[in-house]
Amino acid sequence: MQQKGTKPVHAIRYGKIQASIWQNETKHGPRFNVTVSRLYHENGEWKRSESFGRDELLTLAKALHDANTWIWAQGREEEVEEGKE
Repeated sequence: MQQKGTKPVHAIRYGKIQASIWQNETKHGPRFNVTVSRLYHENGEWKRSESFGRDELLTLAKALHDANTWIWAQGREEEVEEGKE
């Protein structure tokens, strides 16, 4: 999904929680995937984890909800541009 050296097309961040949105071009048009991570500081360096604690779950849900909204808005913009509205 995520390739070394590539960047997400959009990122949503709430504190230490981040949802990164990746775009893949297909023969049917762009498709999006989302990865989530929690940033933390250890031994003077920033790291990422894909593990979330109880107190982070609602923030994670908010980030995923916003990622879903952003992805659906991209499809809507394409429809308007193509005159399908």
